[in-house]
Amino acid sequence: MSKLKTMSMEWTGEEFILIDQRYLPLEEKYVTCKTYEEVAKSIKDMVVRGAPAIGASAAFGYVLGVKEFIGKPEFEEKMKEVKKTLANTRPTAVNLFWALERMEKRLNEIKNEENIVELIEKEALDIAFEDIEANKTMGRFGGELLNDGDTVLTHCNTGSLATVDYGTALGVIRGARDMGKDIKVYADETRPYLQGARLTVWELYKDGFDVTLISDNMAGWVMKQGKINAVIVGADRIAANGDTANKIGTYSVAVLAKEHGIPFYVAAPLSTIDLDTPTGNEIPIEERSHDEVRYCHKSKMVPEEIKVYNPAFDVTPNELITAIITEKGVVRPPYNENLKKLFEK
Repeated sequence: MSKLKTMSMEWTGEEFILIDQRYLPLEEKYVTCKTYEEVAKSIKDMVVRGAPAIGASAAFGYVLGVKEFIGKPEFEEKMKEVKKTLANTRPTAVNLFWALERMEKRLNEIKNEENIVELIEKEALDIAFEDIEANKTMGRFGGELLNDGDTVLTHCNTGSLATVDYGTALGVIRGARDMGKDIKVYADETRPYLQGARLTVWELYKDGFDVTLISDNMAGWVMKQGKINAVIVGADRIAANGDTANKIGTYSVAVLAKEHGIPFYVAAPLSTIDLDTPTGNEIPIEERSHDEVRYCHKSKMVPEEIKVYNPAFDVTPNELITAIITEKGVVRPPYNENLKKLFEK
């Protein structure tokens, strides 16, 4: 059987292993999943995060479900349960649903074959390897938008940890460096889960980039000082009109970029574009545990009786987005027309 091993995940043929992103950068721990339920728990509990990585993880969770129930009389019913369990983990990231629909479609195509497990495993591996290639292609397209000597501001984590490998927004930054351009990075810490501080800075530092960490509320002032040439972020779902759901705080950064005349780019694969969702108003926004705000690294900051609101994502309107970078090219407004064209290529 084929295998996969990257910074974020490993498929051995029998087990699905994830680096536990909750402990980075101070500790490198791993979670071994032997059942689809363990994969679902890992997605829900943020062991793995980032829309493309969630999609690929769900695909391998689906394979584990097939391996568990193949040959049993209730196989088809059980696989519906597997899909539902995995789909209910994170409501905003459309890659999750895209991957599960693709896996279910493939299972229906091969249900009368003798080597179902082998073929469904190949589909999950195809999803994973296609993601890596898409990110590298995206990096080449996006890298053209940056100039030698530019400094980029990014938000949340969009690199090898948020994808199968290479990254979306960080993939663009890597793509520019691969072209010989000197690119510096400012990374927002990304409250309340601190993906920027814990993951992006760690990843870029390990990769040899000149990276500077700032708190989220410093972004406007850093722009005002003329330190930022471009903003590049990832996405969890892009509506048909270009409205983009991404980690909470992205909308604020986009407003600030507009005010300061700085281009604001979204980097995401086609699997993140949801043409069935007309606008950002229809994107479901996950609200996560209030303890993510009450606590910071296990230290309690406010009493339990204090009310908390913790949306995990916000939606950036299309008019604030300069361009969307995909593996099929760079898309500019009008997004309603031009995003559709991507799927016709």
